[in-house]
Amino acid sequence: MKKVKLIECPRDAMQGIKSHFIPTEAKAQYINALLRVGFDTIDFGSFVSPKAIPQMRDTVEVLSKLDLSNTQSKLLAIVANIRGAAEASQFEEITYLGYPFSISENFQMRNTGKTISESIEILNEILNIAAKTNKEVVAYLSMGFGNPYGDPWNVEIVSNWTDKLSKMGVKILSLSDTVGSSTPKIIDYLFSNLIPAYPAIEFGAHLHTTPSSWYEKVDAAYKAGCNRFDGAIMGYGGCPMAKDDLTGNMPTEKLVSYFNQQKATTNINAMSFESAYNEALKIFG
Repeated sequence: MKKVKLIECPRDAMQGIKSHFIPTEAKAQYINALLRVGFDTIDFGSFVSPKAIPQMRDTVEVLSKLDLSNTQSKLLAIVANIRGAAEASQFEEITYLGYPFSISENFQMRNTGKTISESIEILNEILNIAAKTNKEVVAYLSMGFGNPYGDPWNVEIVSNWTDKLSKMGVKILSLSDTVGSSTPKIIDYLFSNLIPAYPAIEFGAHLHTTPSSWYEKVDAAYKAGCNRFDGAIMGYGGCPMAKDDLTGNMPTEKLVSYFNQQKATTNINAMSFESAYNEALKIFG
């Protein structure tokens, strides 16, 4: 049986909500429910400027309320700069520092206010911090499947950046379909070429999708050899820059049903998942 890692991303689901602040207690209760499900990793919060993402300003407080006594799931926090990485790395409970690295100059400026060359230096420093504090870095290759901003994009550019990040010491690389522009053909081409070429890297798929195209995207990635998938219950969140309102995160319930069909091992407990799904309705409903 093939083992698949499912990464649940409540941080990605919550961070774009600007209409109201989700109470810290409610966030913690939801993430505690997710910790009982059997996900490989929970992308639970971010150490970024509260001005940039006000919804995540209570990440440290949320962390203090999490019950990690009865879970196999690991915690991932997003960091956008050296200060954030230094802060996140002080917490023993956090295993992964996630860094969004865009191969689109325009998007990198929009997302982190940095150029690509500045971002590479930051990533290098984050890798150093992680090595010293026993953390692992998950690098997200934003615009991994296409670019709506007019910057040059092709599979060679993705391949070149993979090569550079591999030489810097990145061990987990999640290709991010930032605005939902991926097609099964591109997904298949990238994973089936990159995975054999870089056996030391664990490749992940952070796919955004419309309700009608989720299956073909997951199917293409899985059949091309990808065994690490990010999702968010009910597809909440995703990229605010996407052109289509229906484009959101990959719905976790769709991932679970797909991998059940494929007879893959995900370690998901169905009862606990249902319970977490109900908690999600309270937060996002």
